[in-house]
Amino acid sequence: MITITDPRIEEYLMGLVPENDPHLLDMEKRAREMQFPIVDRLVGRLLYMLTRIRQPKLVVELGSGFGYSAYWFARAISISGKVVLIDSAEQNVSYARRLFEETGLTGRTELRHGDALRIGPEYEEIDILFIDIDKYQYPHAIEAMLPRLAPGSLVIADNALWHGRVVEPDGDKESEGIRRFNDFMFSRTDFFTTLLPLRDGVLLAYRLN
Repeated sequence: MITITDPRIEEYLMGLVPENDPHLLDMEKRAREMQFPIVDRLVGRLLYMLTRIRQPKLVVELGSGFGYSAYWFARAISISGKVVLIDSAEQNVSYARRLFEETGLTGRTELRHGDALRIGPEYEEIDILFIDIDKYQYPHAIEAMLPRLAPGSLVIADNALWHGRVVEPDGDKESEGIRRFNDFMFSRTDFFTTLLPLRDGVLLAYRLN
């Protein structure tokens, strides 16, 4: 495993963004206790900023966990927008439902339990697509969702550097899935793609009109 960012830099960045939202703090604590992967605060703030800039009508998440990333999206989206959470674990969806009820964001969210690759293509004119499912599924996810994206849409994928394993020649199927996905997105002439070495790597792709 290769360290993406010097831990001292990450510590410095986290020191710049203290958080007092009790719901975010509770989710971060839950993630630590369960050793459950979340995008964490630095990427969450990026999602918030991108949402405020893009002002999407529809955000679809493939792999929502218990709602941490969706909470950043939902706080930033307009009252007429919607964030669709899709996760295969019923307990995650139940937790997220309670979270959005408590925070008054239910009207901006739609929760779906099941296979993200089956449910995701039910939606059309997606303004932001967020991918955070099993890494070997990333190529299948973008293939299924490309026809559902709106002009000027954003594709955001977490773990795009996969603990640095993308540079290892003989990686496992997860690493190979990430590499194939990255290669595909950077080869597309209808997207402008970049990759931020933030935490575990965040791929951003803007669909050109």
